Amino acid sequence: MLSDIEICRITPLTPIDTIATQLGLHTDEYQSQGAYKAKVSLNSLKRIHSQPTGKLVVVTAITPTPLGEGKTVTAVALAQGLALSLAKNSSATHHLASKNNKHSVMACIRQPSMGPVFGVKGGAAGGGYSQVAPMEELNLHLTGDIHAVTAAHNLASAAIDARIYHEQRLGYEHFEQRTEMKALRIDASKVVWKRVIDHNDRALRMITVGKNEADKTINGFEREDGFDISAASELMAILSLADSLADLRQRIGRIVVAYDIENNPITTEDLQVAGAMTVTMKNAIEPTLMQTLEGVPTLIHAGPFANIAHGNSSIIADNIATKLADYTVTEGGFGSDMGFEKACNIKAQASNKAPDCAVIVATLRALKANSGLYDLRPGQAIPESILAPNSEALVAGFENLKWHIDNVNKYGVPAVVAINRFPQDTQEEIDQLIQLVEALPNNVSIALSEGFVKGGKGALELAQKVVVQCQTPPHFQPLYSLNDSIEHKLQAVALKGYGASSVTLSAKAQQQMLQFTQQGFDKLAVCMAKTPLSITTDGGSKGAPQDFDVPIRELKLCAGAGFIYALCGNVMTMPGLPEKPAFMNLDIDKNGEIVGLS
Repeated sequence: MLSDIEICRITPLTPIDTIATQLGLHTDEYQSQGAYKAKVSLNSLKRIHSQPTGKLVVVTAITPTPLGEGKTVTAVALAQGLALSLAKNSSATHHLASKNNKHSVMACIRQPSMGPVFGVKGGAAGGGYSQVAPMEELNLHLTGDIHAVTAAHNLASAAIDARIYHEQRLGYEHFEQRTEMKALRIDASKVVWKRVIDHNDRALRMITVGKNEADKTINGFEREDGFDISAASELMAILSLADSLADLRQRIGRIVVAYDIENNPITTEDLQVAGAMTVTMKNAIEPTLMQTLEGVPTLIHAGPFANIAHGNSSIIADNIATKLADYTVTEGGFGSDMGFEKACNIKAQASNKAPDCAVIVATLRALKANSGLYDLRPGQAIPESILAPNSEALVAGFENLKWHIDNVNKYGVPAVVAINRFPQDTQEEIDQLIQLVEALPNNVSIALSEGFVKGGKGALELAQKVVVQCQTPPHFQPLYSLNDSIEHKLQAVALKGYGASSVTLSAKAQQQMLQFTQQGFDKLAVCMAKTPLSITTDGGSKGAPQDFDVPIRELKLCAGAGFIYALCGNVMTMPGLPEKPAFMNLDIDKNGEIVGLS
């Protein structure tokens, strides 16, 4: 079989102007960025606001393994399968029936970070015959939104250090007299706004800024700082959760970047940098329109990770797509304990739009990997035995799938299990897995997905079952109310969500929780930052663990995004590069074409 990038290059694509027109966008509602991508103006939302709202399908998965589950492949394949299914069933009633039925479906996915592209994971455009195209443009820079987030974020960092420097240099009173501005009196030891970069670089986790030559202070006030990856920036979360440019501006102004010497919060508004940050992100708030290999319109927007952020594409992209299409397929990062949990408890409570159906992606080999019978570690060779039939391992790993089915059902969302089939899979084991799922009492169905090899045709069965489940009225219920206390919300996710037996907050986290409550930030959502490799906070704990503790070492306030960030276990907000990074495979051939990207 051809490589992903070879398949993408030989597949004829439709000009983006045609995609936009068939989708129902007016010519003044998008701006082409080359032949196959365009920025969609938020003015389109004003015109289509009163149109009926389509169904929202969230693709999630079992607990991730180094083998990969193919969640993006399945999401793209499902969108293509729905397009084919609806086109065949033209007699069905759709609110876009007067248009080309292929565009009664849209996909919404996140923009890939350069960190995973150059690190371990590689690209995030899908794969095989279920990709967003052109895949190299999606995976490398796209229209620069992540760079805009990085620039806006680091502008605030520069503003903080400049303010500290000038106030320390002049003294508070002289500073106020000279500038006619109020001295902020920032406590340099309580700056909570790190810098960011869109790469995996562990050496930047802890740094010192403002270092000077002997007897000089020209470089600033020396203090300890660090870097997060851009996907972990609060600005990335804000970009994903804002519903308009005005909302973006207000959220950016609410960001708390530091505390003063009396422990009062200092915001970007106090620094008078919020407006400039918004200006820097003005174009980034517009989703990028692309297409799948079968011409299904796809909106790419925002890129928050699900282990260290809330892991979903933007509310703006969803709002545009659900007004222009009958079915919108999106995805939540990692397993249902991560991206789907946050789609329900953070995103849905912000957007007032709950998922109509969830698709839980599973593979035979990943289920075996979740059995606990194999020693699998990222970056290490995968034992060939895991690809061979093993009924015992499949049954043991099924407990993990069952947990994720139960988890989705907690939120009252109808579900379909998608078996992402690989060539090595035997029919006997597929039949065994189908029997195990069908024996469950839950409101769940199961379908094969062969989108990698067959594109939309390989996801027709899955598409049909998703359509059926979307007709089931959801009884959506998040795990907590925003009016609950911070402690109650943390316990709700850990105890009701993960099935933990306890939550342990460090002394630091307890003090932070008290401080946030006293400062009036207790009505925000909570965003759990933990390992994606287990339902617990221990990446080595496989299957469906019970009676475990969730240790929370630190809480971070994201007042602009609207959540409190709970750092669980040893999760890092700046990943590191592995021994053999993915960037080693990338190069340019003699024709100037990119090679090695997947």
